[in-house]
Amino acid sequence: MKTHDIELQRIKAIRHDKGLIELSVDALVQPRPAKDERITSTLSLAVDDARTLILLLKQQVTELDKLNPRSRRSGRC
Repeated sequence: MKTHDIELQRIKAIRHDKGLIELSVDALVQPRPAKDERITSTLSLAVDDARTLILLLKQQVTELDKLNPRSRRSGRC
């Protein structure tokens, strides 16, 4: 498995389609030598970008939940 350092530089858009949430981002991706087999790729982002990402993901999940019948929404947080 190849490992990478991924630096999120900008969140451009987020949307959902058929149960899949898709993010459009500007990111710097650089290969990293695997020193330990347990270590995988790393995503780095600024605190402000992390907060934005969380808010956008919550919005998308809420919109997806609205598409499900009420009986399928029960029990979700």
